[in-house]
Amino acid sequence: MTNEIWTEKYRPKKFEEVVGQEEVIKRVKSLVNSLNIPHLLFAGPAGTGKSTVALIVVKELFKESWRENYLELNASDERGIDVIRQKVKDFARTRALGAVPFKVIFLDEADALTREAQQALRRTMENFTNTCRFILSCNYSSKIIDPIQSRCVVFRFQLLEKKSIKKRIDLICASESLTITPEAFDALYEYSEGDCRRIINLLQATASISPNITIDLINTIVSQAKPTDVRIVLDYCLAGDFENARKKLLDIMLKDSVSGTDIIKAIQKEIWNLKIDEELKVKLTEKTGEIEFRLVEGSDEFIQLEALLAGFVLAGKKGKV
Repeated sequence: MTNEIWTEKYRPKKFEEVVGQEEVIKRVKSLVNSLNIPHLLFAGPAGTGKSTVALIVVKELFKESWRENYLELNASDERGIDVIRQKVKDFARTRALGAVPFKVIFLDEADALTREAQQALRRTMENFTNTCRFILSCNYSSKIIDPIQSRCVVFRFQLLEKKSIKKRIDLICASESLTITPEAFDALYEYSEGDCRRIINLLQATASISPNITIDLINTIVSQAKPTDVRIVLDYCLAGDFENARKKLLDIMLKDSVSGTDIIKAIQKEIWNLKIDEELKVKLTEKTGEIEFRLVEGSDEFIQLEALLAGFVLAGKKGKV
């Protein structure tokens, strides 16, 4: 067992090692092979390989001299117009070293840039095209202004499928001499929600306790409501037993240290496993969304969750919310 962070240790080094984004990789690789790329915009959920692909592009283009020709900025930390006017412009106006005639600037989380900074970036992209290419990554491309999007080739990354993540986890388990049960992997995948970075971090945290990864060990590490506990709460509600449902909910929140928003997400998932009318499932989901909005706006967690349980109890008795 090493002290390295596994997300960095097992970050793919070549295009062929990236899993779950075959169509994107095929198109990006063809651009890189021509030793000339346009401005690129990588959009998609967290943990799907956007930063990794950007780094591979740079290493494939510049080989050993990639560090001298590459600038990486996290736009969520450095999001103002001064960063674009100073750091980015100073780097963009200098010539590249080596055979490739341009440098590369990677702006991670570019959707966090202010609108003024994006306007300044638009002009910089225009003025320094001969000496610099930009790679932008974001979770939501709708937050990037249209003039920037029109200057970039947009690649959309998808949430990773279970089989793609399993391929990566099997490689890590083989390298680190770990064993993982199918149930444990299913739980890891459910908690990660398609985010490969999150699942690798959870695996490393669990492996620090024991090389034999079980579902109980994962539930110990992950501070989320267990599906079985949430199902018990919902069963009490639909049976009309508000007191026991409330008591069980309190146990989950206090003993397992689970937040209200995490419980809401667990309830929303578990609704679709209930043996009730499909129309009622839709109404319960709508009610769950309403309570989630109130929590985000700052309402008291336990009061709002009690109100949700009350709605479920009425649904169980009357067949409607």
